[in-house]
Amino acid sequence: MCRHLAYLGPPVALHTLLFEPAHSLLRQSYAPREQRHGTVNADGFGAGWYPGGPGTEPLRYRRAMPIWADSSFADAARAIGTGCAVAAVRDATPGFGSDESCAQPFRAEGRLFSHNGAAEDDAALTAALAAPLPAGVLDARTPVDSAPLFAHAVRLWREGAGTAEALAETVRRAEEASPGRYNLLASDGRMLAATVCGDTLYTGRLPGGPGGGGTVIASEPLDDGPEWRRVPERSLVVADSGGVRVVPLDPPAGGTRAVAAEERAADGGGAGPAAETGDTGDTGDEEGTCSAPIAI
Repeated sequence: MCRHLAYLGPPVALHTLLFEPAHSLLRQSYAPREQRHGTVNADGFGAGWYPGGPGTEPLRYRRAMPIWADSSFADAARAIGTGCAVAAVRDATPGFGSDESCAQPFRAEGRLFSHNGAAEDDAALTAALAAPLPAGVLDARTPVDSAPLFAHAVRLWREGAGTAEALAETVRRAEEASPGRYNLLASDGRMLAATVCGDTLYTGRLPGGPGGGGTVIASEPLDDGPEWRRVPERSLVVADSGGVRVVPLDPPAGGTRAVAAEERAADGGGAGPAAETGDTGDTGDEEGTCSAPIAI
């Protein structure tokens, strides 16, 4: 379906993040190692970043072409520095558009959002999650099955949900509407959040990055280094200045509640309860859809 990644750490050039690693997002666009659906990601790409640091509005660059075909972006990326970014390369689901508006990350409420996966019944997903469309959010109107997921997440953010909390709740609602693969990824410039629901996801450090490399959450490792850890299926991942935490989406752990409490405490300046830390080793999960219920 696609490959995506997010970065949080010391400021780094986008070129260092997207083009320079041995198994960079550029390489994953034409030679992915672990992609379960599709073989290449040539139907568009996008990158979003926070030019002024946390709390600023993110900027984006998106194109309806393979990332390897845009040499001008590769050059410009050498001069774009950021401490937080989200990027994706796209393999379009049959039946959906391939214009620039379909390329992710999407953007709203100071956040960047990406979806790797597909709904088995996109009509049911749209009927359940799209309406009411959040006012002023054009990305929620794009002709792809990621749009209703984004619309629901935006509504939750506007109601006060944290970045990670909204992703977990969006997956729960999506599964009620249609089986599918719902690997979601988002950032608010201060933290990263991701769900593992039907496809691969890893955590690690940026190879060759400043200060020992910032935190990376990615569909595939960016090199063959030993620091990469596969995140178990049906997990919620949160990365911020305090480190990386992995909690189950499912009962009985209720880890997503702890993450939500942490986010609210951070917004209010207080100290929240610690999230449960999960094992990020490779669990050998079988390919399939993400269909069990989620406890929030």
